[in-house]
Amino acid sequence: MYNLANLLTFSRILMIPLIVGSFYLDGNKANWIGFVIFSLAGITDFFDGYIARKYNLTTALGKFMDPIADKLLIAAALLMMVAFHRIEGLAVIAAVIILCREFVVSGLREFLAELKVSIPVSFLAKWKTTLQIIALGFLLVGDASPNIIDAVLIGNICLWVAALLTLYTGYDYLKAGLRHMME
Repeated sequence: MYNLANLLTFSRILMIPLIVGSFYLDGNKANWIGFVIFSLAGITDFFDGYIARKYNLTTALGKFMDPIADKLLIAAALLMMVAFHRIEGLAVIAAVIILCREFVVSGLREFLAELKVSIPVSFLAKWKTTLQIIALGFLLVGDASPNIIDAVLIGNICLWVAALLTLYTGYDYLKAGLRHMME
């Protein structure tokens, strides 16, 4: 049986095609539509965990699907923004760092699961995800933002900070994982 937290997680996955579709719309409204959908997806990331913990609705399915939903959402937004030149130049390196870390950590978690070892999500990794969502939100709005707000600059700065946090948290997970692999 699905609970509310799991439904929120699955809703985040279902929003991904809507975000992708927003890239094929014309005009500034398209940027705002993508931003609103992405923001709703980001909000579900907060609430699914909050609800699961507060009301003791944590399930194995939720623990499995929540990080996958996060990674799919972030990866889809990054790929679409690179494809549509909303992330370009050196900022593509930050996007690649984020994507590569997600693959490494996912592979590490899968390997360690076979050893019956769990690596909990760190507090800093939660902030990393939050910063990624903020960065991508600004970049989704992009040039459609009011003139007083340079959404592209803010988004790129946040993307680079998120990439640095991504490297740091990825290293932490890898270090913890290697300890178990060497035993």
